[in-house]
Amino acid sequence: MDFEKAMREAVAPKPKVARPIVLVGAGGIAHDAHLPAYRKAGFFVVAVVDRDREKAEALARTFEIPFVAATIAEAVAYAPKDAVFDCAVPAPAQRSVLPQLPDGAAVLLQKPMGETLVEATEILKICRSKGLTAAVNFQLRWAPNMLAARALYDSGALGELHDMEVSVSCHMPWELWSFLNTAPRLEILYHSIHYVDLVRSWFGNPLGVYAKTVKSPRTPKLAATKSVITFDYGDDKRVFLAANHSHDFDAKMQRSFVQWEGMEGAMRARMGVNLNYPVGLPDHLEYIVRGDAGWSEGPVSGNWFPDAFMGSMGSLQAYVQGEAATLPTSVEDAIDTMRTVEAAYRSSERGGVELPELETGS
Repeated sequence: MDFEKAMREAVAPKPKVARPIVLVGAGGIAHDAHLPAYRKAGFFVVAVVDRDREKAEALARTFEIPFVAATIAEAVAYAPKDAVFDCAVPAPAQRSVLPQLPDGAAVLLQKPMGETLVEATEILKICRSKGLTAAVNFQLRWAPNMLAARALYDSGALGELHDMEVSVSCHMPWELWSFLNTAPRLEILYHSIHYVDLVRSWFGNPLGVYAKTVKSPRTPKLAATKSVITFDYGDDKRVFLAANHSHDFDAKMQRSFVQWEGMEGAMRARMGVNLNYPVGLPDHLEYIVRGDAGWSEGPVSGNWFPDAFMGSMGSLQAYVQGEAATLPTSVEDAIDTMRTVEAAYRSSERGGVELPELETGS
């Protein structure tokens, strides 16, 4: 089989005719990722609303958004009937924003889905009660190299998977997000949650997790920024992630990758955005099939930021228009990512197994 052809043809779902988008929230993620991705995809944003009117107006000028609303109610009144609401607001605001949206609307929520499982459950209930078609922006699934990795696996090149690891060791400038300064949960909830969701997209829900998340002495005022999570998928699979966002030494030894190993082959995808963030390095995918002379570079066009954000919005729009059979990051699926994150924090709090006492006799 032509493995490279399969990878080249791997694309995220996209609607045949794009629906108008109403953007709720004019923060950095909207400026840096959502709107550049939508411009590239040909999606059009018709309105933006934010509590900071000046910020919303500046964003509207930069991305030629025709209407700036003063309130969510005004944005809803302006929105076309088939509009998709892109709620790019911090997690604590989601529970207040969702009730203000029209019943039955299509909604894309920024991750995480609340800051705790209790909040996530409340968000799920709101979405159900209002009949919202809602997805969570776990966009790593839609990164070009992740789509290529999935296509390579689906081609049969790797055989049965038995090993997946996520390894990130880099410097993350957490100070760019002021609301994280006082967040009681940080690294897993706001970053490694992407990898938790990615793992679930490959293996489903784990039987359980073993985790430890710790603070860095370099940033003692912040919550934990370093984590290790092992996912229990039985005795024949090793699945884990190790993330250290406080490694600020020379870039030579920094790393950011996902690696899969199967019975017949292996592949490694670099997530370049984490390296020299926010400038980043290009994403890529390397693979090897048993019998090959060495590793090969897979065809990858684009990067996690901003290209994966086209997939998040595109998959939602294709689904609500009946052009896609599934909505992979729906709130019904995302709640299980939140459950897994909650399990990781509980595991970290409870600690490991104490060393057994020695019975040496008298």
